[in-house]
Amino acid sequence: MIITKEIKMADVIHVNYYALSVLNRFGIELGFGDKSVEEVCKQNDVDLDFFLDIVNTFVDKDYFPKKHLQTFPVKLITDYLQKTHNDYHNSNVPEIEELIEKMVDSCQTQKDNIVLLKKFFNEYKEELQNHTNREEEAVFPYAHAIENAFNSDKIDTSVIELMQNYSIEVFQNEHDNIEEKLFDLKNIIIKYLPQPKDVKLCKKLLHELFSLEQDLNDHARIEEKVLVPKIREMEEIINKRFSEESKNA
Repeated sequence: MIITKEIKMADVIHVNYYALSVLNRFGIELGFGDKSVEEVCKQNDVDLDFFLDIVNTFVDKDYFPKKHLQTFPVKLITDYLQKTHNDYHNSNVPEIEELIEKMVDSCQTQKDNIVLLKKFFNEYKEELQNHTNREEEAVFPYAHAIENAFNSDKIDTSVIELMQNYSIEVFQNEHDNIEEKLFDLKNIIIKYLPQPKDVKLCKKLLHELFSLEQDLNDHARIEEKVLVPKIREMEEIINKRFSEESKNA
């Protein structure tokens, strides 16, 4: 089912409960009654087309209009990615930590194994933090600088120097696969962790890990299929324009 602007925003959540996280990232709070997607976006000053692309990408794995997504401003894309980072560190990770802590407290015979699981996740948490810090401190500012240069009337030499010291290709080559490591964590629980006394806790923990993994996959797809090619194309055009300007100077 494709989400359209005419659909009631409440029905978006009924289509896929996890769309709630997308709404949250756009600053859309519950309590919108029977208003349509278009009405709610307008009320919250949200770009309707961008919202529709993102929410459809999130609820339907076969929906990914990368060419259309590439038409949106870089700032719009990175703001959304930034908000997903906030969700990971302020919501997803603390929820998983709390569940692991409860498992540690409730276990009797396999406590050592749960403690090892806790250690593994703490290491993953640190790696995730480093990953998002690198994007926020290096990649996103670089992407903004490239877009500003692309939209300017004249290419400044400082931008060329910036591109010589760093490029979106560097980010792509260094982009670590944090989703894959989360898959390994799930496998430890599924394959090797003895059944805990409180089965509900284990099921809830796996549910949260699967949810985070899916979200991380969506996040990475936007970066690799939308942001990277968009910036790469801008880099190429900037280099060409600068070369032409230098010849005509």
